[in-house]
This record gives sequence, structure tokens and C-alpha cells, in this order.
Amino acid sequence: MIFFDDMRVGERMDLGRHTFTAEEIKIFARRYDPQAFHLDEEAAARSHFGALCASGWHTAAVCMRLLVETRKRLTQAARERGQPVAEYGVSPGIRDVRWTKPVYAGDTIAYACEIVELRALASRPGWGLLRTRCTGTNQRGQLVYSVVGSVFVQGRPE
Repeated sequence: MIFFDDMRVGERMDLGRHTFTAEEIKIFARRYDPQAFHLDEEAAARSHFGALCASGWHTAAVCMRLLVETRKRLTQAARERGQPVAEYGVSPGIRDVRWTKPVYAGDTIAYACEIVELRALASRPGWGLLRTRCTGTNQRGQLVYSVVGSVFVQGRPE
């Protein structure tokens, strides 16, 4: 992974795609968000969604999984090339979580993250705060999910 000093606002990274199946939606919902429109096709058809749809937390969890997998893959590739790898610290949080359209069974969501802010940290020399907007877009090009997240990233060693 690249160091804080090498990052630029506006850089975008594709994280991958995920197709939400009816069975997967129900499994997630039974465990974490047991509302009728996530669990039962007939109940969902009568709801304001009109059909079975994924929990917003499910769409967020898939985004997080793809983000972590992408970071691991890029880190491994850099190490295999003999390149130094930046450390990532903890996340001080997320904000502006939005579920703008339902994710229905059969929808394929493409996830991506874009750097929206970079701030060097006077309180933590050698580190910066990376702020990204991660989004999910369905196969019709409609934004279905977005969140702004922050993470501490190591600067390039001197």
C-alpha cells in the first residue's frame, strides 16, 4: 500500500463487484436485520420496497469486506515486488452513511473508493488522516450506497 505522502485527493480505486442473492439476503437478515422485507418475498412485495431487498448494513458489510480484501491484495503485491508498505492505523470513524436506492435480489453492486481529503497530523508526526468516500453502484448505474470513512496512514519514512 502506498504511503500517505504519495496519495492525492481525487484518486479512485475500484474494489470489486458483488451480486446479492435472495438466499444471502435472507441469511444476513436472519442474523443481523430481521425485518420482513429482508426475509420474505411475499412480505417484501407488500412493503414500500415491492420486492425482497438487502439490508443496508449488508451492502455496507460487503463494501468493507471488499475494501479489506483489496488492501490485503495490494499489500501482498507490493511486498512480493520488494517495495516498502505503509502501515494503516485505526479508523476514527465514518459519517454520512447513505442508502439511496434498495439493493434487490439479483442486483450486482460495483464498489469503489475515492480520496476526498488528506490531512497531515501535527499531533502524530509521520502519520496522516485519509478520508475516502466509498460508493456502491448497481448494474443500472444508480448509486445505492455511500459512506465517508477515515483512517490513519503512515507517512513515507525519511
